[in-house]
Amino acid sequence: MARTKDPAVRTLLVERAAHMLRTREPVTLRALVAGTGVSTMAVYTHFGGMDGLWKAVRQEGFTRLAARFAAVPASADPVRDLTALVAAYVGNALDHPDLYRVMFDAHVDLEDLPAADATLEELVRAVGRSRADGRFRADTAALELATQTWTVAHGLVSLVAGGPLPASTLAHGVALLTALFVHAGDEPGRCRRSVEAGWRLPTPPRGPAGDG
Repeated sequence: MARTKDPAVRTLLVERAAHMLRTREPVTLRALVAGTGVSTMAVYTHFGGMDGLWKAVRQEGFTRLAARFAAVPASADPVRDLTALVAAYVGNALDHPDLYRVMFDAHVDLEDLPAADATLEELVRAVGRSRADGRFRADTAALELATQTWTVAHGLVSLVAGGPLPASTLAHGVALLTALFVHAGDEPGRCRRSVEAGWRLPTPPRGPAGDG
């Protein structure tokens, strides 16, 4: 008889594995389930083994990012919406720092690569909307600008989430994105207002924090 999969157990194991990786604890079957109330068999039931677990841990970061992007409402201001997606990216990373650190570990395969790629496509589409609305130049390369906005977000997160700089550093996102979008053709004053309207971030946790 096949064992029943419990989504709560799956999430527990994924988040625990991510936390152990961040704290550099050896991740063995027994260490993973220690104190959780589940057996080592749960790893096989939900992931088929440790290799499957690592794929699931990395994928979960993108799954949560996609959900955060999906919760960003569209407005009549495409530059505001693009900024809101970048802010959602930063917010997701601050809320789930352990999973975020695993997302970009290329040593581990993803369960669903197209689903992960789709998160970048959200930014590409937002750039396309801004270009179609005349906010960016017609020759703006959507993928290139989307990648640049991702780079801004990733840099800020890397410096703040468990990094050397305080949370106040995140405020620089407004100036960085405004400069990037003005370079792409937007009018400075209008751009600044749109970016400020979209740059809404949660307060990052204090001290060591994990997913849970």
